[in-house]
Amino acid sequence: MTGRGGRRKGPPQGGAEGTEEPSDPSSPGFEDAAPSRVGGVAPASAASREEEEEGEDEDPEAGEEAGESGRGSPQRSTKSSEIPLHAGHRDRLRARFLKGGLDAVHDYELLELLLFRAIPRRDVKPLAKALLGRFHDVEGVLSAEPARLREVKGLGDSAIVEFKIVEAAAHRLAQAKVIGRPVFAQWSEIVAYCRTRMAHLPVEEVRLLFLDKKNALMADEARNRGTVDHAPVYPREVAKRAVELRASGVVMAHNHPTGDPSPSAADVRTTKDVKKALEAVGVQLIDHIIVGKKADVSLRARDLL
Repeated sequence: MTGRGGRRKGPPQGGAEGTEEPSDPSSPGFEDAAPSRVGGVAPASAASREEEEEGEDEDPEAGEEAGESGRGSPQRSTKSSEIPLHAGHRDRLRARFLKGGLDAVHDYELLELLLFRAIPRRDVKPLAKALLGRFHDVEGVLSAEPARLREVKGLGDSAIVEFKIVEAAAHRLAQAKVIGRPVFAQWSEIVAYCRTRMAHLPVEEVRLLFLDKKNALMADEARNRGTVDHAPVYPREVAKRAVELRASGVVMAHNHPTGDPSPSAADVRTTKDVKKALEAVGVQLIDHIIVGKKADVSLRARDLL
């Protein structure tokens, strides 16, 4: 991230690994424990079912055709073609998910459940696994740009819309947990919200979270998008917007698409410029959070404000 449109240089040599969670920004009640992320490792119960499902998902017609080869048996009724292949698998997977929730399914099975609606008459397991191979995890699939998703063979716009609906719902849910509530009483949720919105963006984005006099989050705005290694920040514009909203505090956040949240010299310089501009209008810069793909960094926790 750069101030006044300058370019951000790479992270300083020998810098921290970026595994810190934001800690107390000099205020009581501040919690420094960010919630742990849900990994892609399936529980043993789900893993033990995979081999069973592999056998159950085989095309029933293929087996019948093999048994009939070389024999002059009459043709099969055309009614069987009206039954979608793998219908039994879909019913079993839906029932298992309803009973056990997220812990009862693998990541690829979660994607299968989303693909069922968009692709009603095809085995979608290979497609779900191909998506994970391309985008690494469920979050990566859901947050990928539509143009990149279209590059995956067999994935059309109907399925992409399903993914984007789920992504939007996740953003709304995360936002509902923080808007209008005291920031310092649920700092881990603030960090989780920033991670949900920004961790997988392909370019840098700057977000501003405005707080009222009771330190409750009153507004959340995406201000600027840049390139893969910098985003412009205009301190006077940040201060102007804070005055318009009558905010008493601001939390600034931006992402590093490279995945490493270590602050660069440009990040630190821009943070200090924004802090100075806000102080001139009587507004406090609470923190600047840098979001990576798997971790985040608080500049206040590192005494860089």
